[in-house]
Amino acid sequence: MTNRVTRKLDRTLRLFLLFFLGALLAGVAELPYGGWIQIPVLSLIFFLLSNNNFGSLQSHFLLGIAFGLGYFVLGLWWTYISLHDVGGMNVLLSGMAVFLLAGYMALYFSCASLAIPLFKRAPLAGLLLAASWVVIEYLRGIIFTGFPWMGLAEAQVNGPFASIAPYLGGLGCTFMVVWVSWLALSLQKNFKTTSLLIICLVGLNQLLSTWVFTKPIGDPLGVELIQGNFAQSLVFKPEGMLLQIEFYKSKMLDSNADLVVSPETALPWPEPNIPLGTLENLQAFASSKKTFLLFGILGRHFNPLDGREFSNRALGLSPTNPPYRYDKSHLVPFGEFIPPGFHWFVNAFSVPLSDFSRGSQDQPFFLINREGQSSLYAAITICYEDVFGGELATRLRTSQEPANLLVNMTNLAWFGASQAPTQQLRLSQLRSLETGLPAIRATNTGITAVLGPDGKVVAQLPPFTQGTLSALVQGHSGKTPFVQWGNIPILGISCLLLIFGLIRQKRFK
Repeated sequence: MTNRVTRKLDRTLRLFLLFFLGALLAGVAELPYGGWIQIPVLSLIFFLLSNNNFGSLQSHFLLGIAFGLGYFVLGLWWTYISLHDVGGMNVLLSGMAVFLLAGYMALYFSCASLAIPLFKRAPLAGLLLAASWVVIEYLRGIIFTGFPWMGLAEAQVNGPFASIAPYLGGLGCTFMVVWVSWLALSLQKNFKTTSLLIICLVGLNQLLSTWVFTKPIGDPLGVELIQGNFAQSLVFKPEGMLLQIEFYKSKMLDSNADLVVSPETALPWPEPNIPLGTLENLQAFASSKKTFLLFGILGRHFNPLDGREFSNRALGLSPTNPPYRYDKSHLVPFGEFIPPGFHWFVNAFSVPLSDFSRGSQDQPFFLINREGQSSLYAAITICYEDVFGGELATRLRTSQEPANLLVNMTNLAWFGASQAPTQQLRLSQLRSLETGLPAIRATNTGITAVLGPDGKVVAQLPPFTQGTLSALVQGHSGKTPFVQWGNIPILGISCLLLIFGLIRQKRFK
């Protein structure tokens, strides 16, 4: 009886401790060297998951859930702001929605963690755990349209394994973080050999950064990025829409840059019904000043299959080219389309939500053809699309035009003063690392920034301020191994390791 009570208390304490450490793991990602700090924290989590006496896989699964809940509750709490503060949903339902989302995400981390009891005694336990984590993270990015936000790879833009991103993408970074975190557990048993292996792995990753796969092309491009800092509540009122349209229109007409970019839904009005003269004046300005304008708008893009009429669109105006239109392809569930059977949830909001039509995956890039200069092509992503590195790599690989620049247009006003802007900035940095291309980010509330092809922030505006960021951006040409092969190499390595591990386990049972 005493032993049973002791075991129950031990498990309860371990659950709370894993929840706390999961939250800590999410929190340190926001620090300047978060990618380095996450490794010992993750190592401690693995220690608690591997050293317990509860035996059954169900108990291990529950411990993994506790760790994942702590991680995602802290990492995704900003969804509460969109639901409650902006959407007007009641406190209880908003909190429950955040908890359910975190719980769903925690299922993936818990499934990945099951590799610990399954392969605990295997000689390659760390590699098998890393392989399991990669496969589960890949599935997290595709099931139910995918939600790979808050992966371990994002923090590596400030960590030791950023250099592997051009070769194996974000999943490659994840593999290395998990493997090295597991190896750190062996320092106590075999300090010399394990520490030497960790040093070699970190050193090899640093050595990989000496190979560069893209090179500069043409003269630098003068860009201006406009950050309006409009509260999301204004977009639901006609007077607020007109105020926002007038602001971005006037800022674009005052520019002297080669390329001017405004954020997602900068003009929050359907393109055919935009106030008279707005688009005509902008086109006349682009033609006379030899300037390229790119801004967010609501597009008319009727889809006969689902009956949806409008799209989340980037509209580009050029001195001599026809108007360019890019319709967002990877939409946000609930925010941009309503999954079947969930209209009751959307009806709990006091603000209108969109049910957008989906753009195709093979849309062309935005052509920037300055007089006397090499033509540049900009690959556009709108907000949430920046999360999906594999999809962007596929677009770059299969496009007939060579991408020279990444452009992300975002509106995170839904999430207020939270860590959501810094999280998405790290995602943009990871995309630049994977592709070897510079990136510009035009956002409504932040973080508006210019990134180099190495993912480093070149310039940025403070969040939640109104202003314009001016910078020179050097276009690049070429393709990294990740762009050429996508996730196939790291998934292939991971699957082969898991098959080998399962066969070996079965043989020695």
